[in-house]
Amino acid sequence: MDVKARQINSDDINPRHNWGRALPALGIMGVDFEERVDYRRMHRYRLARVKRALENSELGALLVFDVNNIRYITSTKIGEWERDKLSRWALLTRTGEPILWDFGSAAMHHKLYTPWLAPENCRAGLIGLRGTVDPSFGLMKRHAEEIASLIREAGCGDMAIGVDILEPPMMFELQKAGLKIQDGQQVMLEAREIKSNDEIALLNRAAAMVDGAYDLINEKLRPGVRENDIVADVNHFLYTHGSDDVEAINAISGERCNPHPHNFTDRMIRPGDQAFFDILQSFMGYRTCYYRTFNVGRATDAQRDAYKKARGWLDDAIALIKPGASTDKICAAFPKAGEFGFPDEMSAFGLQFAHGLGLALHERPIISRVVSMEHPTEIKEGMVFAIETYCPATDGFSAARIEEEVVVTDKGCKVISLFPAEELPIANRY
Repeated sequence: MDVKARQINSDDINPRHNWGRALPALGIMGVDFEERVDYRRMHRYRLARVKRALENSELGALLVFDVNNIRYITSTKIGEWERDKLSRWALLTRTGEPILWDFGSAAMHHKLYTPWLAPENCRAGLIGLRGTVDPSFGLMKRHAEEIASLIREAGCGDMAIGVDILEPPMMFELQKAGLKIQDGQQVMLEAREIKSNDEIALLNRAAAMVDGAYDLINEKLRPGVRENDIVADVNHFLYTHGSDDVEAINAISGERCNPHPHNFTDRMIRPGDQAFFDILQSFMGYRTCYYRTFNVGRATDAQRDAYKKARGWLDDAIALIKPGASTDKICAAFPKAGEFGFPDEMSAFGLQFAHGLGLALHERPIISRVVSMEHPTEIKEGMVFAIETYCPATDGFSAARIEEEVVVTDKGCKVISLFPAEELPIANRY
């Protein structure tokens, strides 16, 4: 093993960003006349972050089945269909390089097209597709023994192995193979919390796509259009512009706004409706979570007041975001559950809220009165997260929902969700 390679510092791979310059809104093409995203540099950065986090832990290896962790470590992805199948996994030991087990012929494809992975480390594997292949058939036992052997060969057999998510029968087989299993997800989340310049550029590009989607919604939102019509139009727009996964589009209007149902239906839009939307999609794996509220044609005083309150809570929280800030202080800018009609903080979870963005929709930091007041964490330069507020209107059924995405800079933060939201937008005013 090349010891020098193990000492790669992710900070050396990712020079500190010049926050005095605007974040780039990149095209999706590679060009020779300006620097855009360097995907191999991003791979080296991400792998170095995981290696550092692993070395700082008590674990000897990380075994990951979470598709976001697999992509972070190996820079591979075979499609959104695999997200819930537990059909792929990767192993990283303290002394080795990533080993990837893949779905059938994908392993052969990666031998040809992923030169950043050693060909011998691209393997085919199958543990059972969430129990569809009965564990008694022996596939889990076979791979558990293979994994245990590789960990021992790497000199890490006496240390615990960190695992993120897996099927209980696979955990039992790993234990039978002599491995001590511990939580590896916290190590992975530690690695993923600080984004490189390339990751920030991809997150900014993903947000720019949603800017355009909201301009489309502003044009389309009129009486007679259904919530699901908006969802269909936005899906078409995003996939046309390069999205690799439209995870969800929440479209909520009229009397459905309060309480917030987190979905969409075939409800028909009517004059005077308040309507809010959340667009969750990814570009090159990097996600958005980006709410906007509109009124259709006109707005009442109650609807405007709800919007003003939601905007005020949001702006007060954003003003507190800077490196070294504590999440409990940011959370204190949010109203308590009882102030907007909820019996307790758990019932109101996700309404006054912030969460990290990256390859997953929810990364670090998590900022909520449910956890942050008693368990504060530190905001760090290079974090990227979404921050969102919600305010029900006094009419009993309308509500405002606003969300901004921010990049933490050296002194504060930059907002990258740029569709105008300072005041309540009125679509197709009359």
